[in-house]
Amino acid sequence: MPAGRLSVVVTRRLPEPVETRMKELFDVELRDDDRPMSREELAAAMARADVLVPTITDQIDAGLIAKAGERLRLIASFGAGVDHIDVATARSRGILVSNTPGVVTEDTADMTMALMLSVTRRIPEGLAVMQAGSWTGWTPTAFLGGRLGGRRLGILGMGRIGQAVARRARAFGLQVHYHNRKRLRPEVEAELDATYWESLDQMVSRMDILSINCPHTPSTFHLMNARRLKLMKPSAVIINTSRGEVIDENALTRMLVARELGGAGLDVYEHGTEVSPVLRALPNVVLLPHMGSATLEGRLEQGEKVIINIKTFADGHRPPDQVVPGML
Repeated sequence: MPAGRLSVVVTRRLPEPVETRMKELFDVELRDDDRPMSREELAAAMARADVLVPTITDQIDAGLIAKAGERLRLIASFGAGVDHIDVATARSRGILVSNTPGVVTEDTADMTMALMLSVTRRIPEGLAVMQAGSWTGWTPTAFLGGRLGGRRLGILGMGRIGQAVARRARAFGLQVHYHNRKRLRPEVEAELDATYWESLDQMVSRMDILSINCPHTPSTFHLMNARRLKLMKPSAVIINTSRGEVIDENALTRMLVARELGGAGLDVYEHGTEVSPVLRALPNVVLLPHMGSATLEGRLEQGEKVIINIKTFADGHRPPDQVVPGML
């Protein structure tokens, strides 16, 4: 670890209090605008920095890590997900990786419920009519959706966010079911009043709403593939505030067009910002621009975690949120 103030390069604009505190503690390079760094800019940053602070939009693959300078010893990611970083390659080069887990749990769970309500109660359709000025008054048959209470909610991934969704869902009267890599402890399962399904196929075929809350890993890529999507009820709704790669988006779009699914609420997409115009045009689909964690409070807490990870590393200790391959 180098002596003196660490050289830190931040790849995107962060909230002003976070940037100001970094400036006080480190020799930090901040961004003048909020555009993503190009691959060449990332490579140059990794060649000159002691610490890189990327976000989930920065792909830090084996090729970039191989070109990193000898000074780079920590990649302190601003975000909970680490699927954009080749953690194993970084570790082989002696570069630590940290993230910011647990900060956006409540915010993402809030947005998951907002998407459920938006799809099932047809909120965007009502907004469009009001914005167009074409509303002619209340009628008993206009904009009929469905209530949440009494429906079966299947949660795919029962980590922090999945459990936070379950708590909210119970308040709305939903019946909570879940599939997870590991079954929850009995006391947690009882607290959430949640039913465990060892078979994902069996669960999705019986749910009215499916909420995707698992991370993107090699084992979860296209976990909801065409075959599994076809197991769902034609009236079922799918919500994704996790990672777009978990769903086969082309298969999902085809089924929504064919009315083989009741609707979808998506905050993340398989191909990043490249969202199918067919998907965007569907009336039974609500699309958001990756807003699940977008609260000021959450961003400030993420920044605080990044700073703590860097400061702990600078003091010669293991960052509290260090990521190792075995955790993935």
